[in-house]
Amino acid sequence: METSTENNYFHEASYMDQAGQLRTTRVPVVQELARRGLKHLPERFVALQPEHDQYPALSSHHVSELLPSINMTKLRGNDRAEELAKLLTGAKTWGMVVVEGHGVAESVLHGVRDVVKEFFGLSFDEKKASVGSYVSVDNMGYGRNFVKSEDQPLDWIDRVTVKAAPAGATEGLHVWPQRPANFRHAIEQYVAEARNIFNDILEALPEALSLERHVFLQNFDPHETEINVRVNYYPPCPRPDQALGLTPHTDASALTLLLQFEASGGLQVLKDMEWITVPWPKDAMLVNVGDLLEIMSNGMFRSPWHRVVTQMDVERFSVALFYNPSPRTQIEPIGNCSLANDDDVEGYKKVVVGDYLQHFYRISPTVKKQAISFAKRVPRS
Repeated sequence: METSTENNYFHEASYMDQAGQLRTTRVPVVQELARRGLKHLPERFVALQPEHDQYPALSSHHVSELLPSINMTKLRGNDRAEELAKLLTGAKTWGMVVVEGHGVAESVLHGVRDVVKEFFGLSFDEKKASVGSYVSVDNMGYGRNFVKSEDQPLDWIDRVTVKAAPAGATEGLHVWPQRPANFRHAIEQYVAEARNIFNDILEALPEALSLERHVFLQNFDPHETEINVRVNYYPPCPRPDQALGLTPHTDASALTLLLQFEASGGLQVLKDMEWITVPWPKDAMLVNVGDLLEIMSNGMFRSPWHRVVTQMDVERFSVALFYNPSPRTQIEPIGNCSLANDDDVEGYKKVVVGDYLQHFYRISPTVKKQAISFAKRVPRS
């Protein structure tokens, strides 16, 4: 639900307090704060204390050279050994890889950009009339997610979340924006193309490990697989040194596909105890490993701890697609335990996807990578 009072606009978020009581808090709408030309940062959005930051930030012009880039056209061809090697390096070393030559038509990408910009170009009242808000595990609709207390630092972001698959997943829910009229069509066109990228990568990763190509993809029933879509808008921020666009987190997915436009430079990943800014080419996408693939790979691929920083003079849009098996699916780590990283003595166990997701959303946000412990085996004494 959203409300407005004397030109102050709010999302309403519900949460359970420590005493188990249901509470409701009002969260300022970031886009409306930015539209007012705010010169200071409201106290609730102060998230960074640089002098107390556990990890220093590093903005490197060479990161794009270090982060492997794969060409999907070559990966789909017969002579793909080099692309498989780069994909494996990216997944093991960074938990992410740049994707070029993805085959998604330029008209489809422009369609996504146009509807996203048009939606966020609406007034607050027009947006709230166009789409509803639903507080659930999936936090669908227009609003905020992971608000758990009045004292929690808030992210400098506005977003829309929908479930694009399986078919009928949002029937009866007012979660697809009605304005612009072609919003759903444009997003679903893109999702259909993106599914091919997800499936091809999920087949290529085990091939790069000299395993059967189906070992990951067998968990994804094409009629029940879930694809969640989160459309993010990061307005200009008056104090990028104090606010975050997204709090540090991993993704509760198998794979995440990220598309950005209007600006880059917002995404940072924690690597070697430093926050590293990860740019990528304008027409490329980024794929990153989620917690579910970390479990399925028995820790061979690690979901990266990442965040989004804010920028003072530019606005940034991104569209994230989260690819998951059905919540009913039980996933398990690949059988060859020697593939697990040497420092992971526990290994991973079988988990039901829905159980893991409930755990993830129940404890998020966390100050460190914590949710994955739910899927760790207890080492033998």
